[in-house]
Amino acid sequence: MAPLRIGVLGCADIARRRMLPAMAAAEGVEIAAIASRDTDRARRLAQRYGARAVHGYAALLERDDVDAVYVPLPAALHARWTEAALRAGKHVLAEKPLTTDPVTTAELLALARASGLVLMENVMFVHHPQHETVRGWIADGLIGEVRAFRAEFAIPRLPDQDIRHSAELGGGALLDTGVYPVRAALHFLGDELRVLNAVLHSTPGRSVDIAGAALLSAPGGVGVQLTFGIDHAYGSRYEVWGSEGRLMVDRAFTPPADHRPVVRLERRSGTEQRELEPADQVLAAVRAFAAAVTSGARPDAHVLRQAELVADIQQSARNTLSAVS
Repeated sequence: MAPLRIGVLGCADIARRRMLPAMAAAEGVEIAAIASRDTDRARRLAQRYGARAVHGYAALLERDDVDAVYVPLPAALHARWTEAALRAGKHVLAEKPLTTDPVTTAELLALARASGLVLMENVMFVHHPQHETVRGWIADGLIGEVRAFRAEFAIPRLPDQDIRHSAELGGGALLDTGVYPVRAALHFLGDELRVLNAVLHSTPGRSVDIAGAALLSAPGGVGVQLTFGIDHAYGSRYEVWGSEGRLMVDRAFTPPADHRPVVRLERRSGTEQRELEPADQVLAAVRAFAAAVTSGARPDAHVLRQAELVADIQQSARNTLSAVS
């Protein structure tokens, strides 16, 4: 079969460090072109992968030697360029969040369906097999009936000039790190989550939230606690607490490819550490996108509900702030 020829819109850090090496390693995938507003920058990066350098994003979308587009731009630009790519007949892999509001997310998903194109949000951790292992143990009754779920993802303080400090570019802790625990809750508990309360915290001189927390509920009275931030000691974990035990996963969302995941299982009979095989979730995400294009599958089962919950958290936080003001 002919390879999936991918064009990349921009030379973002995540593209350079993680996605381009994974695309180069993925069988059946070819890095066809890399676009930038800076032609020299595009040329330097494209040369590493035998790709063509293109001046400007629109010019890349016009190329007939590009089948799919990867969008690693700031979050506020995702919608514009994802729509442009779909209308140009390209499949799209867009960095998370797909957009900054659920209405636009729904519109883009509808456009992709109507066009017969794959639109996938690049939430990479869901492609790591450790989470399927955990889901299997829950289904097998290892911890009894699920009673509570907790997830957190926070990273150390970012440089002042980082785009995630810009509200205009779609920055902030909720859109950057908060989508991980939200998606984890969806991954394990399903779409019927409901936001009960939330808080978002900012600091003087910042136009975006730098930390937040949310309380949700799932069917059956399952309580859900989510914490996130961009000004913290690093934390990346979740816990599923059941009637007979609990499962805890550390380094859950961005493990290196050589990391051997360890799941901690606590039960009345004692505590054990179960070590799993390492896996490259970045490469797995690229493969999942290519497979979806080949099969015509719709790979993002939770993307719209995730966008709705993020919006609900934002609204709940505004309501909380108004109540205490």
